Amino acid sequence: MLLWLLMNRPAASASYESSSSSTGSARQAIAPAAPWIERFARVGFAAKAVLYTVVGVLALRAALGNGGRTTGSQGALSTLVRQDYGPILLVVMAAGLFGYAAWRLAETILDPEHRGSGPKGIAMRASFAARGAFHALLGVQALRLAIGSSREGGGQATEEWTARVLEAPFGPWIVVAAGVSVAGYGLYQLYRAWIAKLSKQLNLSRLSREAGSWLIKVCRVGIGARGAVFAVIGVLLARAGLAHSAEKAADTGEALSVIGNQPFGKWLLGAVAVGLIAYAAYEMVQARYRVITPA
Repeated sequence: MLLWLLMNRPAASASYESSSSSTGSARQAIAPAAPWIERFARVGFAAKAVLYTVVGVLALRAALGNGGRTTGSQGALSTLVRQDYGPILLVVMAAGLFGYAAWRLAETILDPEHRGSGPKGIAMRASFAARGAFHALLGVQALRLAIGSSREGGGQATEEWTARVLEAPFGPWIVVAAGVSVAGYGLYQLYRAWIAKLSKQLNLSRLSREAGSWLIKVCRVGIGARGAVFAVIGVLLARAGLAHSAEKAADTGEALSVIGNQPFGKWLLGAVAVGLIAYAAYEMVQARYRVITPA
C-alpha cells in the first residue's frame, strides 16, 4: 500500500501543479483587463437596479389600477427603449451587463474569492456561470433593442426553453429538479432577509457610515420580495415538469401576475412591487459597496 501511494503521489502532485499553473496563467492573462471588468461590473449592478425599478413600478401601478402591468427584465427593457434617450440608456446598460457577465465568468474559472472545489464551492461557481450567461443574453437583448434589430417583448422565452427541456430524455424530471432548485433559492433569499444576512463581500461598515443603517433594512425588504418571486417561479416550473406542460412555466412577469390573482392579490402584488423597488436599492448598494475581485 505504501509503495502504491508513493508511486501515485507524484502524478497527483503534477496534476495539482498543472491546475494551479493553468489558473495562474489565466490570472495573468486577465490582470490587465481586471480594472475595466470591475468598473463595468459596477455599471452592471446599476443596470440591474434600473430593471428592477421598472419592473417594480409597473407592478405597483398594476396593483393600484393605474395602467401598469406585470413584466420581467425583457419587458422592462422594452419599456425603457420607448423613453427619451432610451436607446442610449440601453447601450450603456448592455455594456454594464456584459461587464457583469465577464466578472461572473472570471469568478467561475479563477475563483478569486476562494469558494473551493468542494460540493458547495462547485455549486456556487456553477451559479456564477449561469448568472453570467443570463446577463450576457440580457445584454444582447438590450443592445438589439437599442439598435432596432429585435422586436419588443420576448416574454415566451421561459416557456420555449421549458418545452425544449421537456422533450429531452428525463426532461420532465430535469424541469422538476430545476423548479425545486429555483424555489429553494427563493426560500433561501427569504431566510437571508429574515436574519439580515447580506453579502459577505459588501463593505457594511462603510455602508452604515456613509448611508446609514436604515438602508440595510431596505435591502432586507428587497431581498425578501425577490425571494418570494423566485419561490413562485420555482413552484410553477416544478408544476410544469409534473404536468409535462411548458405553458405552466412562468417568468418574473407571470409570477407577479399569479401573485396578483390570489386572495387579497392587489395588496400582495403591491407589497411585492414595493419590495422589488427596494431590491433595486440593494443593487445600487452592490454597485457602490461590493468588493469586486475579477482575478
